[in-house]
Amino acid sequence: MGPQTQLAESNADMELNPDSATTTEGLAEKVIAGGGESPKQILVVDDERPIRLLLQKILEANGYLCRTAENASDARNLLDEFTSDLVLCDINMPGESGLDFIRFVLKAYPDTAAIMVSAIGDPHLAESMLELGVYDYIIKPMDRNGILISVANAFRRRELEMANRSYRRNLEQMVDERTDSLQRSMSKLENAMNGIVRAIAHTVETRDPYTAGHQRRVADLAAAIAQEVGFDRDQIEAVRVAAIIHDLGKISVPAEILSKPSRLTANEFNLIKEHPQVGYDIVKDIEFPWDVSTMVYQHHEKLDGSGYPLGAAGDEILPESRVLTVADVVEAMASHRPYRPGLGVDVALGEINKNKGKFYDPELARACISLFKSGRFSFD
Repeated sequence: MGPQTQLAESNADMELNPDSATTTEGLAEKVIAGGGESPKQILVVDDERPIRLLLQKILEANGYLCRTAENASDARNLLDEFTSDLVLCDINMPGESGLDFIRFVLKAYPDTAAIMVSAIGDPHLAESMLELGVYDYIIKPMDRNGILISVANAFRRRELEMANRSYRRNLEQMVDERTDSLQRSMSKLENAMNGIVRAIAHTVETRDPYTAGHQRRVADLAAAIAQEVGFDRDQIEAVRVAAIIHDLGKISVPAEILSKPSRLTANEFNLIKEHPQVGYDIVKDIEFPWDVSTMVYQHHEKLDGSGYPLGAAGDEILPESRVLTVADVVEAMASHRPYRPGLGVDVALGEINKNKGKFYDPELARACISLFKSGRFSFD
């Protein structure tokens, strides 16, 4: 006795009587007329007509809307024309196999569940089906309750997976929206910060017009040195911002001292030496993303401890501060000052080279010299 005969006999109480069977059209009409929830739609694919009809009768008698196809080609056409929530498919069919057809369905219709039916109980085949994404693997002959339980379980799992996908999509959308909002806010904050930094730099240059552009040129050179030695992007930006305002403390120095055309007295120079402390006191409470206030504080410190105002030495000096020191010395020596003409870049680089390892970080000194000698950097 074949599986088809067994299936028919096991459901002998459900004779295939077209007059008494619930048709797809009739079921749809009942649902619409009653105003109930739309029925789940199932596509049955099997090359044996008795099995197709019996499965259709079982499923429609339990409230499902069912369509049938005798091969994969007809099933593809039905999928194009109608929604199918579940495909219940035989494995061995003429033409395209049920396995290949289901692979297509799961890829092209990710919201459609699938159950495979076979007359062969092959554990390895069943395992490969489940790994593929099939919800269940039913062995012929099938009993009515087993079919209905498998279908109900498939729909429950499908609903959970669809809800999970919807949740993930909503979560991803929410994250994207929050990220965009945060990026816009950060951009506004960054623009505001840069505006404040430029305003501070302009204030200093208004007090000391003879060195106008000094802080910007130091910032350009400091950023180039930081990049040359491999500072990360965040460190380079920190160096740039600190360099632009490193002389902020000079607003406390009388203008006549800043512009004095002759050598400063000891007392006048002591007033000048207070500007790192003043600059630190001004910016220490500003919440920069980096330790800008300490960089401003230390930009006149030397490796051997002979700098000011702290007399810090070695690792006590931030790497970013050491960059500022080198860039500040080179720009100051190369440029014109009220009390002397500019000494030129070559003289400034000679000072850096001579005292690297003593006053200046040797790696930073070599990087600075290399930038100028190779033509990869020059002052405007």
